[in-house]
Amino acid sequence: MAILEVLRFPDARLRNKAMPVEKIGSEIRRIAENMLDTMYAENGIGLAATQVNIQKRVVVIDLSEKKHDPLVLINPEITKLEGCETMREGCLSVPDYYAVVERAEAIEFNYKTLENKLVTTTTDGLLAVCVQHEIDHLNGKLFIDYLSPLKRQRLQKKFDKREKQQPSVL
Repeated sequence: MAILEVLRFPDARLRNKAMPVEKIGSEIRRIAENMLDTMYAENGIGLAATQVNIQKRVVVIDLSEKKHDPLVLINPEITKLEGCETMREGCLSVPDYYAVVERAEAIEFNYKTLENKLVTTTTDGLLAVCVQHEIDHLNGKLFIDYLSPLKRQRLQKKFDKREKQQPSVL
């Protein structure tokens, strides 16, 4: 078990697109376990592999209050979107920033489990939003991409300023 470094906006590696997982074996299980440990340590509810600089289509989610019901999605893919809702979102890669984002209200999606079983399911509410958010990460997209250009520009300036204030490490 290891805590991985979470990439922070504006790190360009967050824009990388993940590659499909070809074989689900011990390496993918270890990645998923480390991602869960990292997500829990960061107090998150979802984490995509690209956020920890692993370019594989792996997502972990746990919406349970006691953090005991993890969901591991290998090669997740949304197959149907229905309705529209708005929800306040945040992201481990964009710390201390929240915004209202419009997403599909209900989704149908499929994924493989760590046991290599193909699952097709439908969901709505927070899980639907979380799955959409994390799959966006796998495609190199951040929730802030849904904001108006003016809001994105303000956010970019805020993070550029924060980065300049960080002491350099030699």
